[in-house]
Amino acid sequence: MNLPAFIARRYFFSRKKRSFISYLSLLSMLGVGVGTMALVVVLSVFNGMEELNRQLFKSVDADLTLTPVQGKRQAMVPQQLGRLRGLAGIQVITTVATDNALARYADGQTVVRVKGVDSTFLQQHRLDTAMVEGRQVLQQNGINYALVADGIRNSLSMSPEDPLIPLELLFPERNRRLSSLTPGAFRQQQVAVSGVFFVSAPNYSDLVIVPFELARELLGYGPDDYASLEVKLKPGADEAAVQKALQQMAGASWLVQTRDEINRGLFRAIRVEKLFVTLTLAFIILVASINIFYSLSMLVLEKKADIGVMFAMGATPSFIRRIFLAEGMIIAFTGAGVGLLLGLLVCYLQQRYGLIELGTTAGLVNAYPVSVRPNDVIITGGIVIVVTVLTSWFPAQRAARKSFD
Repeated sequence: MNLPAFIARRYFFSRKKRSFISYLSLLSMLGVGVGTMALVVVLSVFNGMEELNRQLFKSVDADLTLTPVQGKRQAMVPQQLGRLRGLAGIQVITTVATDNALARYADGQTVVRVKGVDSTFLQQHRLDTAMVEGRQVLQQNGINYALVADGIRNSLSMSPEDPLIPLELLFPERNRRLSSLTPGAFRQQQVAVSGVFFVSAPNYSDLVIVPFELARELLGYGPDDYASLEVKLKPGADEAAVQKALQQMAGASWLVQTRDEINRGLFRAIRVEKLFVTLTLAFIILVASINIFYSLSMLVLEKKADIGVMFAMGATPSFIRRIFLAEGMIIAFTGAGVGLLLGLLVCYLQQRYGLIELGTTAGLVNAYPVSVRPNDVIITGGIVIVVTVLTSWFPAQRAARKSFD
């Protein structure tokens, strides 16, 4: 039997009458419990937001993307592209040409980001869950079609159901003075709108997806020029191994990035915010745990006679210290345990029923996303342990020194 822990439990659970120390201990438990619950819930919300953004980017970003190290476009000979497509673990490689252009529709116009993709783009099925109107068609019966973002549809008041009004795309010629009155100042392409997609990720509300050859002519790409190569991996493929093999074969002029690496700025911001929130809530738990310090200090004074008896019976300072450290642990861990269970319950209810909504009518989810990770539960437990030891050590040390009074 662990005698210090047994005595600490007796002190905590066997108080026959309620005293100020008892209420202070309950207040300490409540503070630690609320802080622990808040930490679990907030960390889970940050995890949910991170996973939500990953889900959003799956609609627009490939598993792996090759982009030029310098400039907007880079040449790659067909033989090299063929070798890349033959690498193990690769299911599809889509060639891409992209740049900003002017879009006109009926009486409206706006600046858009044109993205030309080859026929393998539809095989990646990235927009399957993002379509809100029309259908996914880029070319049919020799006619070119465009898929436009919901933001462009709203800006230009366009409808895929109206085949009589085409979407006109204009891109300036190089080394030409730009003027609407100068003939040949712009390359022009007309394309029918087949569908509208909605992606709530940032910087994708101005995207127009068109066939690759149309974009190549519009943007003035050379026969072997590409803005990027988008790679879809086979199920179960090792992403890191394929990325390394692609980088070696593509050469130093191309950069191979994962979806997370492309959007590293956003994910870094989420992690930094998560770190600072964790530190803030840890400080709040520390402040709440100061009550443990006062509770134990007063308990030491109350149990002064008991401590003297135990010293007379041969107890060592270390034995007395462990009693009051165990008392602090009981107070903190009881509060933390209850707070942890309540936090997990809140996360479960949010996942199941969506109690707190985002307040948006359009989007992948309507309620705040949450995701509980074991690492966060371990971090929360570690914070409680550290805080408890810090706040319990000095009263316990004071009790151990009673033999010298």
